[in-house]
Amino acid sequence: MRRMAWFTLSLISLSACTVGPDFQRPQGPAVSQWTEPQGRQAASHADTGALEERWWEVFHDEQLSALTRRALTDNLDLKLASSRLQQSRAMRQVITAERYPNVNANGDYMRQRNSADGLSDPSGKNGRSAFNLWDVGFSAAWELDFWGRVKRETEAADATLQVAENDRRAVLLSVLADTAQDYIQLRGVQNTRAVTEQNLDVARHSLKLSQLRLADGVATDLDVAEAAAQVAAIEARLPDLQQRQDQLINALSLLMGEPPQALYAQLSKDAAVPQTQRQVAIGLPSQLAERRPDIRQAEARLHAATASIGVAKGDFYPRITLSGSLGSQAMQLSDLGSWGSRSFAFGPQFSLPIFNGGRLKGMLALREAQQQEAALAYQQTVLRAWHEIDDQLTRYNASQLRRDSLAEAVRQNQIALTTAQHQYVEGVADFVNVLTVQSALLATQEQWVESSTGVSLAMVGLYKALGGGWESVYPVQTARAD
Repeated sequence: MRRMAWFTLSLISLSACTVGPDFQRPQGPAVSQWTEPQGRQAASHADTGALEERWWEVFHDEQLSALTRRALTDNLDLKLASSRLQQSRAMRQVITAERYPNVNANGDYMRQRNSADGLSDPSGKNGRSAFNLWDVGFSAAWELDFWGRVKRETEAADATLQVAENDRRAVLLSVLADTAQDYIQLRGVQNTRAVTEQNLDVARHSLKLSQLRLADGVATDLDVAEAAAQVAAIEARLPDLQQRQDQLINALSLLMGEPPQALYAQLSKDAAVPQTQRQVAIGLPSQLAERRPDIRQAEARLHAATASIGVAKGDFYPRITLSGSLGSQAMQLSDLGSWGSRSFAFGPQFSLPIFNGGRLKGMLALREAQQQEAALAYQQTVLRAWHEIDDQLTRYNASQLRRDSLAEAVRQNQIALTTAQHQYVEGVADFVNVLTVQSALLATQEQWVESSTGVSLAMVGLYKALGGGWESVYPVQTARAD
């Protein structure tokens, strides 16, 4: 009994040992504040207020919010990512099952006849007749995880599941951003078309005016031809804008899981470009690693790679398995289950690798190299995230400055066009001045719409770079059921 107690205590102490390195969460760069864009600052800028989880609602556009809600439920990429996550959860369950005993129930019936010159014949007739053999029972096997190999496998499986969870979050973030960007671009195209149509009306008015002046003998055929050419040139812009609108509606239809042009009736009516708010809350720099799915995913891959080193090291140690069986065996069905038909077997088994041609050493070296790669990939992912955020902050600031400057250019060109038209009517200026100023006005108006759209697109890009939007839809699980 003393020897058995000593042996049991030894096994318990060994079971507390876990081979391989313990995962240490990597530390990101110590950045205390966001980098301010260089040069002149725009009116709207970022601050460290709490990042809005449902950031698409800051645009206060009901159509955009409705499309976003629909994409969250109907987008096929999201459904595919959810399916992959289910597969990862099932795979984790398969891997972690090794922690528990494997218990099976078995039974069989055989009608057989043994050789008279071979093995003994349980029928007692020296192989002269056949007999029945009934056999039922239970068997169990359980590997004692003395070295923590199975524990490390479970740890790696949990980390791999986190990779799949953050993959789905990354897909969600991409769908949210694509929906907002396509919708904003659609409204920008529609506003550009509206500006083009307004300029087309002005050009047609100028054409009529030149025709009337030609009839009165105060204009030339050249004036009429130039005015007609201006009308045709502006009209030529409209088909491309219509095509671009149809493409964006199709893109949104695809994001909603709908066939082409399914949203045409809903989205073809012109609406204003969603505008950003005065100040943009983007949270603290220290929260970035908690929020961006790609950083969380890189960390989970590093965790899995670290745990896999422990699995590879555990393969160097003996595997000890407790196995046993309990059953009943009889030649008559009526005797099955009786005390005399009982059978049992139990005892430990172990296997120790002695020679394998360097396979285990090669696997350990591979796992260690993969862990180094995962650590470098994490650093690269964090660095890329900071670059993306800095680029988007710069883009947001620059797009605002460009929009404000173009707004002034549009205002001045409108004044110039009105002046040129009056001078032409009074015979003071040539009609070429009217055409030149009108072309400049159309160009600056289109650029202003493009820049105004660019401000909102830069805002979407900034929120995407910050990694926000998935928290309320796919929150972090605080506990996981085995």
